Amino acid sequence: MFIHIDLDCYFVSAHRILDKTLLNIAVAVGGRNGNDIFSTERLNRKVSINRASFSSKIISSNIKNDKDYFIDENGRIRGIITTASYEARAFGVKTAMSVNEALRICPHLKMIAPNYELYDNLSNKLKELLEFEIPLIEQFSIDEFFGDLSGFVEEDEALEFAKVLKEKIFEKLGLPASIGVAPTKYLSKLMTNFAKPNGVKLLKKDNIEDFTKDILIENFTGIGKSLCEKLRGYNIKTLGDIRKNQKLLYSFGKIGMDTYNRVCGIRDNKLTINKERKSLGIGRSFDTISNREEIKRRVIILSRYLSFIVKKERQNPLSYQIQIRYDSNILLKAQENTNKIFNEFDFKSSMLRLFKEADKHKNHGIIQLYITVFNFTKKNEHTFNLFEYEDDLKKDVLGQKMQNLREKFGVDIVKSAYELRK
Repeated sequence: MFIHIDLDCYFVSAHRILDKTLLNIAVAVGGRNGNDIFSTERLNRKVSINRASFSSKIISSNIKNDKDYFIDENGRIRGIITTASYEARAFGVKTAMSVNEALRICPHLKMIAPNYELYDNLSNKLKELLEFEIPLIEQFSIDEFFGDLSGFVEEDEALEFAKVLKEKIFEKLGLPASIGVAPTKYLSKLMTNFAKPNGVKLLKKDNIEDFTKDILIENFTGIGKSLCEKLRGYNIKTLGDIRKNQKLLYSFGKIGMDTYNRVCGIRDNKLTINKERKSLGIGRSFDTISNREEIKRRVIILSRYLSFIVKKERQNPLSYQIQIRYDSNILLKAQENTNKIFNEFDFKSSMLRLFKEADKHKNHGIIQLYITVFNFTKKNEHTFNLFEYEDDLKKDVLGQKMQNLREKFGVDIVKSAYELRK
């Protein structure tokens, strides 16, 4: 048997641990998009690497959480909702909704600024708790975990095990959780939807076909928007319809075969324990900027943060890419490959060069930057230019010294003069 643990309204629940006045009222976490990293002010920031979220978050201990923190200098309400409590959802507030709309439909909504350091710490504590309780676990996201109970808990004891585990999570961490229990991994995640809020739901092997037959395909994890549209084109609308069309699903290739097997509860009995990163990236959206010097300054800042992340992850990427989006919504990219030891100094130069190459519409304003690195070298794999190797090593030593300072005092402790230009 497998279980899937999902923390209820995680970000809101985390804040409720610290502030009991937030209990039983409409609360939402969200706000502005973190563009304070481009500020010339000194803030105490660090980077949290949560491997399960497949992205790195910049977190700051300078949490601004005054009443109107989501209002910008021009008096506009900015940002989007990240998490809403069930009390807020009753009024129609939901994830990805603008803060402006959320406050319009729920005027008494209590807005809370995100505290990623808090979320990261609690997620790590939950992982430690689960590793103690279950032999094999997989962290699926910052607030979701799978557990394999095979050979550890008998099928007829799995439901009681999940109930006790849920109580332990609340007792030790103060976090409400919903748990789905099923014979396979993805069906356990499906059952969590029926366990919410703050409950446990079991699906037995003999009941899989009958229970899932009328569930809409969009409610099953792994069936994305494009696959849903493709399936609907064949008049496949429910999981029962998928079960009836094995030959068709298998003709779609791996994605179709995986979908069919997961829906039917077959060949879905392995957890992904150590998922290798394919890439690392960081980006920001902002109001339209036409000044290219300011854009280049932001490229440098993003490059510094990504360099910190790369070093912290002990990776050596051989491919770099920048993506820019114009206010006309045109999206352009530029990419380059290298054979050098990664260092912050050369990386910044590369990103500026790539920005110049990608920026084909210099008369258009820019609203988004995203930089990424990938094609990581394997351990003991040497592809470096021997003529530049000594110079690369010197830069690597200096880069490691800066890394040590940043890990101790924050990512902003060492900046280039170019970043401080206004």
